Amino acid sequence: MTDVQGFRGDRVRRRFLVAVVLVAIPTVAAAAQAVAFQLDPQRTTVKFLVGDVLHTSAGTFRLKRGSLNLDPASGKLTGEIVVDARSGATGSGLPDRKMHREVLESERYPEITFHPDHVDGTLLLQGKSSVRVHGMFSIHGADHEITVPAEVEISSDHWTAKLHFAVPYAKWGMKNPSNFFLKVNESVDIDLTTTGTVTRP
Repeated sequence: MTDVQGFRGDRVRRRFLVAVVLVAIPTVAAAAQAVAFQLDPQRTTVKFLVGDVLHTSAGTFRLKRGSLNLDPASGKLTGEIVVDARSGATGSGLPDRKMHREVLESERYPEITFHPDHVDGTLLLQGKSSVRVHGMFSIHGADHEITVPAEVEISSDHWTAKLHFAVPYAKWGMKNPSNFFLKVNESVDIDLTTTGTVTRP
C-alpha cells in the first residue's frame, strides 16, 4: 500500500467514526430525556380491603386522572395520581355512608392523591421491572411519606403497573369506625392496577 492509499484509508475511517458519533449523540440525549406515562381511568382499578374479627370488606375507588414523568438517568419521577374519594363503595349502604361521613369526610376532602418523587431500583423501559416508588400520599387533608412496591411492565407504547400498600388511616388521624359490637382493623390494604400509554422522546 502506498502512502497515498494509507492516507485515504485513514481519512475514510475517521469519517466513519465521526458519522457513528453523530448518530449516537441524539440517541444518548433521547435516553436522558423524560419518559411520559399516562394512566387510563377506564382501565384502572383501585381496590381496598378492610378486615374485622368476622370477615373482610372489599370495595373500590375510581381514578380521576393520572400522569407521570420519569427521568431514566436519575430515577426522578414527577406527576400525580388522583383518586375520587367520594367514589369509594363496598356495595353496603350503611357502612359506606359511615366511611364517607366519619372516616374519609369525603365531601370535605374529595380527592386522594399520590405525588411520587423518585423510583428506587432499575425501571426497564422495555420489559418487566420490580421497583419501589417513593412519594407523598395525601388523604383527609394531610400528606404522608410512603414507599410503594410496584410491578411494572413496559412495551413500545403501553405500560401496566400493579401496586400494593397499606393505609394506616387510624395512625394518620382518621376515625376508626369500630364500636362495641364490631372491631375493625386500623389499616386498609390498597391494590392499584393500571394501564396506559407511554410517550418516549
